[in-house]
Amino acid sequence: MHGHLSHDTLVEVPAAVIWEVYRSLELGRLLNELLQDVLGRVEVVQGDGGVGTILKITFAPVEVFNYSYCMSWTNSWTYLHEEIFTKIDDEMRVKESEVIEGGYKDFGFEHCRYRLHIIEKDSESCIIRSSVEYEIDDKLKEIASQVTTKPMEILADGVGKYLKEKRSSSNYDIYIYLLCCFKLATFFLFF
Repeated sequence: MHGHLSHDTLVEVPAAVIWEVYRSLELGRLLNELLQDVLGRVEVVQGDGGVGTILKITFAPVEVFNYSYCMSWTNSWTYLHEEIFTKIDDEMRVKESEVIEGGYKDFGFEHCRYRLHIIEKDSESCIIRSSVEYEIDDKLKEIASQVTTKPMEILADGVGKYLKEKRSSSNYDIYIYLLCCFKLATFFLFF
């Protein structure tokens, strides 16, 4: 059984600014800083943020995301997985990752892909389209109802509000400058 869920979040921040965060490890840093109590924690296992980077994501207690069906299998309050970045397209502003260990795979899913697409609405706002694609054996279709985009929705909303607030403060230009310097330093470090 194949499935797909998608959710659009409108944010009042230019697409280019959102993409600079979403395409890099800055997204995980902001999750850890702003939303750790709500969503959980991101750790870099391997990589520099490009394709092939592996993240370990330890989510907040599962009752937040309605994984109650899966809870009966794990008897644990921690939901975690590792995912690998498989696509980062700067032109289309698309980032994809796949679960490689834990998470949905532990519950019988054969495949689970996350897709983030930043869509420019106008010069001052954009849409963050968060999607989950999955494949699971037809015998386990009741588990498929537990798939959700909720963590990505919360992340999009939180990051959008944070960047909007930063943008309206006098420190916004400094933040963007430092983010660009960090990207350049990372680039030159590997060449």
